[in-house]
Amino acid sequence: MFKSSNCTINSSDGVLYITFPIFEKTGKVKHCFSTKIGGVSEGRYSQMNLSYTNGDDEDRVTENFRRICRCIDVCPDSIVKSHQTHTVNIMDVESPDQVIPPDIDGLITNKKGITLCSSYADCVPLLFCDPKKNVIASSHSGWRGTVGEIGRLTVEKMARDYGCDPGDILAVIGPAICQKCYEVDNLVIDKLKKIDYLDLSNAVKPQPNGHYLLDLKEVCRQELLKAGVSDSQILVSDLCTCCNSDFLHSHRATGGKRGNLCALIALA
Repeated sequence: MFKSSNCTINSSDGVLYITFPIFEKTGKVKHCFSTKIGGVSEGRYSQMNLSYTNGDDEDRVTENFRRICRCIDVCPDSIVKSHQTHTVNIMDVESPDQVIPPDIDGLITNKKGITLCSSYADCVPLLFCDPKKNVIASSHSGWRGTVGEIGRLTVEKMARDYGCDPGDILAVIGPAICQKCYEVDNLVIDKLKKIDYLDLSNAVKPQPNGHYLLDLKEVCRQELLKAGVSDSQILVSDLCTCCNSDFLHSHRATGGKRGNLCALIALA
């Protein structure tokens, strides 16, 4: 059974999607995180694939976007997508038709009529809302983005470019692969050890094979704390994409034979 203790699982016209109470209570944003359920894609993309770049039929992806957008009452034409190339580059968005370079993994805006969109299939979604300044952001944090501290950098850019106080920012660390499902080697751990403020005692579990189980969500949480976001204003989703691969696309669970989830966020 697909359930969560801290996220809201919604259904609308057969589309299953996830929202986050910490954002819902503000009334300031429209947002969701997609699932596999309710789209028109077939085969390994089934059902709700939200990527035009993984080989799926373009018309089916367009219909999938239409369906997920209808769930939260945003226009598909308002979507601005980042590209998920595992950088720590973040860009301010001023209009829905703004061209986003291929090396951008984070987006920020204070404009209504823009829906920020980022894609996932195990990596960590980082979503932000400053309800006082009316600023939102979305950043993609795989292991490279996490090592590069993209969460901290996003908060700092919100402060620098829009005058946000980190203490006012609400943050969601969305559905992503959990620690027990995410095995990495020394390359990743050695890079994390160079970030001197991180406490890896619980986030990293050595394994008999010389590898480690890594809690990416916990590392992201510590990076947001370092940036000045209050712990009480961070929601860490309890949903694992890999454990819930019947409902959520997971790269590791399928050996890469999968579609893509997406996070959408817009100012209400």
